[in-house]
Amino acid sequence: MKKILTTLLFSFITFLGFSQAAEVEMADTMRANGKIYVVVGIILIVLIGFILYLFALDRKISRLEKLVKK
Repeated sequence: MKKILTTLLFSFITFLGFSQAAEVEMADTMRANGKIYVVVGIILIVLIGFILYLFALDRKISRLEKLVKK
């Protein structure tokens, strides 16, 4: 699980580096209107939900593996 999180973190950092290199007119317009924060908020909510789902799924699978070993 640590390897997956580390990979995701490095991928996210790389993505941020590439996204800052390009100027996008739509992003500038959304930033000027204040809507960019809504977009970023929704993306963060989806990402956090996905990560929580993965952790819950990992716990369930670990519990089932322990049951199978017994």
